[in-house]
Amino acid sequence: MRAPLLPTRRLTLMGGLALTTAACASSPGRATLRSPADLWTFDRLDEIGGHAVKAEGGPRLTDSPWGQAASFDGVDDALFIENHPLAGASRFTFEALFRPDGGAHEQRWFHLQETPPPDAGPDWPGTRFLFEIRVFGEQWCLDAFTKGPGYNHTLIFPDKLHPVGAWAHVAQTFDGATYRSYVNGRLEGEAPLAFKPQGPGASSIGCRFNRVNYFNGAVRAAAFSRSALTPDQFVLPLP
Repeated sequence: MRAPLLPTRRLTLMGGLALTTAACASSPGRATLRSPADLWTFDRLDEIGGHAVKAEGGPRLTDSPWGQAASFDGVDDALFIENHPLAGASRFTFEALFRPDGGAHEQRWFHLQETPPPDAGPDWPGTRFLFEIRVFGEQWCLDAFTKGPGYNHTLIFPDKLHPVGAWAHVAQTFDGATYRSYVNGRLEGEAPLAFKPQGPGASSIGCRFNRVNYFNGAVRAAAFSRSALTPDQFVLPLP
């Protein structure tokens, strides 16, 4: 009996070409099915990934190699979405296409936050995923982070620097045992992690959820998969 095809979602990337996460043929040694992903394309500012958006400051649209992207000024521009796309995931891949344009040393540009329970006290861990950068003049390094009950880990490597003003693909993954981060398909680092799935919540793009550490640059797209993909399986294109 043939296995059913996975659900397909589409993301227009360049020149009308659509990316799909349906089942696909594969070469030896590769999985025969690519995990379905939630795809958020930042080519509008009122709705992203089927979710309503609250915009603050003055984010605008700008060009990218794949179409329109959301641009942030590093001062007060931000987007807020009432959805945590990786809620409930025990394994994950969190990808994004973005362009950092320099500025402040610490910038938190993608934040997935679990909503605190009504009885949350001072010991509630502030369960979340983050993509941040640290800027060193004309270069930056990635800071990937996740935190929850019993786990708290940062993957940051200041010796692995990348140029500002250039588009980059970043990813963080968890396969059930190991947490990894990537830039442009290359492994930045890894560590064991006692991860536990996160609950429903919300997301901010362009700043930390409490409106600090604003981002100067642009974001084209993000993809959220409920499995740990390898670079040859990433949903978003590598620049």
